[in-house]
Amino acid sequence: MYSFDSRVRYSEVDDQGKLTFTSMIDYFQDCSSFHSEDAGVGIDYLKEAHIAWVLASWRIEVMRYPLHGERVTVSTWPYRFQGFYGWRNFLMRDEQGNQLARANTLWVLLDSVSGHPVRVPKQVGEAYRIEPPLSMEDSPRKMKLPGEMEPREPFGVQRFHLDTNHHVNNGKYILMAEEYLPPEFEIGCMRAEYKKSAVYGDTIYPYVHLDEEQVTVALCQEDAKPYVIIELERKHD
Repeated sequence: MYSFDSRVRYSEVDDQGKLTFTSMIDYFQDCSSFHSEDAGVGIDYLKEAHIAWVLASWRIEVMRYPLHGERVTVSTWPYRFQGFYGWRNFLMRDEQGNQLARANTLWVLLDSVSGHPVRVPKQVGEAYRIEPPLSMEDSPRKMKLPGEMEPREPFGVQRFHLDTNHHVNNGKYILMAEEYLPPEFEIGCMRAEYKKSAVYGDTIYPYVHLDEEQVTVALCQEDAKPYVIIELERKHD
């Protein structure tokens, strides 16, 4: 298990002083990138090898949002490699060791030139220690859209949406989807399936389905084929 300690910053909280959901995603992403760097298979290694990890799906469950100033520990570990896939868990805990949030992710390793999947190299697989997976609900990776989706105003991909792969960062899609949440809707669980990477200059066409307990957002290409499908479930205390 790889972990780092942090403290919730003012720049990471909402108007209630709670860590935002997208800031939580940033913590998880940072933890995995720190892990890879310290394992010797980080950004520079991947660039030289002409390969890149691309996120295929998320499931994040939130038990409690930490408050401004709280100290937290963020952890991650891979629990399986097979073919060109990698599975990784994430965990955020408070100072008492209580779980604040947990996540399960599936990644695909791509050839950064051809864009085709490639098998995980032996050096990459051996750089990490495989550990048992978290006990989480086993939700299917493939997501289905509700029957009725309301189109919303299209918008363009901006430079601040991009990551080092020159694609829209997976967390930025979630930030886009949050714009369609009703007032006072706090996220308790999020699922996302990533289908195609958007790049600078693309236009995103949102489609939204709202009900009392769940909001589904499809961020699509002009032909309505999704870049990503996101389900946001309401949190209940």
